[in-house]
Amino acid sequence: MLFSPLKIRSITLRNRVGVSPMCQYSAVDGAVNDWHLMHLGARAAGGAGLVIAEATAVEPIGRITPGCAGIWSDEHAVAWSRVTRMITEMGAVPAIQLAHAGRKASTPRPWDSGPRGTLRADQGGWSTIGVTDQAFGTLAAPRAMTGADIERVTGAFVGSAKRAMAAGFQVVEIHAAHGYLLHSFLSPLSNTRTDAFGGSFENRCRFLLNTVREVRRVWPAELPLFVRLSATDWDDNGWTLEDSVTLAGTLRELGVDVIDCSSGGATPASGTVKTPREPGFQVPLASRVRSGAKIATAAVGLITDAHQANAIITEGHADIVLAARQLLRDPNLAYTWARQLGRAGELKLTPAYEYWIGAGEG
Repeated sequence: MLFSPLKIRSITLRNRVGVSPMCQYSAVDGAVNDWHLMHLGARAAGGAGLVIAEATAVEPIGRITPGCAGIWSDEHAVAWSRVTRMITEMGAVPAIQLAHAGRKASTPRPWDSGPRGTLRADQGGWSTIGVTDQAFGTLAAPRAMTGADIERVTGAFVGSAKRAMAAGFQVVEIHAAHGYLLHSFLSPLSNTRTDAFGGSFENRCRFLLNTVREVRRVWPAELPLFVRLSATDWDDNGWTLEDSVTLAGTLRELGVDVIDCSSGGATPASGTVKTPREPGFQVPLASRVRSGAKIATAAVGLITDAHQANAIITEGHADIVLAARQLLRDPNLAYTWARQLGRAGELKLTPAYEYWIGAGEG
């Protein structure tokens, strides 16, 4: 059931409703602030079992925009610790998504006025790195990563995982989806390298697997490790669902506990990419990875209804349901869903909310 607890290693989620990572583009030099405290704390107070903080850059050039959060310094970890304390006090489990935007970095915030594309240095931008020197759409061409770059970025993920632990996070998720750096190595649509990190399936997976292996060595054995994958590129020539099943099995052997199943993003939208958009369109991806790789999964994408969310769990398609925009519309979504399913009495809120609303009416 959606409102049954879920134990993963030493942590227990009070229910299967999770906050999906949502970029807020509101940090200052990577440091989170009161906005993030309010944004994530509110969703924890609203009853979610898991709260995953937004894509958080492991180095400055890994940010999507200048407003993106970071955890490449100890000062960032201190800023994040206020947020994790709030989430924990509200009864949820705090998680963080560690990310590197690669060739999709150094762009304006979505709501900024002016031209789109890559920001210049005088606009607060920076030079980007990528799997190759091929640009993403109309963005500036990145510098193709060398072996030393790859080793450095893996080290940045490791350092960021250590800081995440110091900040009080109980789950780390490695972002390998949506065309960002790690996914760009996986997908044959973007990875045309001819060295040990390109060509074969094994070579294209090498960067991610090495990073996961090194992060798992420093991330406490009693705490869960997630990986977000674009489970398919929605392109016959790209990364496939069966590729994800195979990779997920290897990730499980390396100590990954949950595959967060999203999709797409390897290339700009085009006639070759046919992404479905019906409600729950990514749930079959989570279901196939779960059954094929024998690993827990999280389902995400146009999940807006309590009965829909509950069926995903009860029918065995996934172990966690993640929501994003629906949680912006309703920060108390977990409580709303619990009431709609007649389970409000089983969802304990923070006392200040429980006293006034609890399982009652009015």
